[in-house]
Amino acid sequence: MKRRLSDLKTEHRDLDDVIARLLEKAPFDQLQLQRLKKRKLMLKDEISRLESRLLPDIIA
Repeated sequence: MKRRLSDLKTEHRDLDDVIARLLEKAPFDQLQLQRLKKRKLMLKDEISRLESRLLPDIIA
């Protein structure tokens, strides 16, 4: 599970770079940008789920 988490974080960072490069180009594909951002958000959600499963519950 830790390996999967690491892979997801890497992909999330890579998408940041791709999105930044896409935005640097004057006319960019809005649909592609939306798809990349949606994928990035899905990765963030999956990372959060895995992190919450790996960390023990703390009783306040």
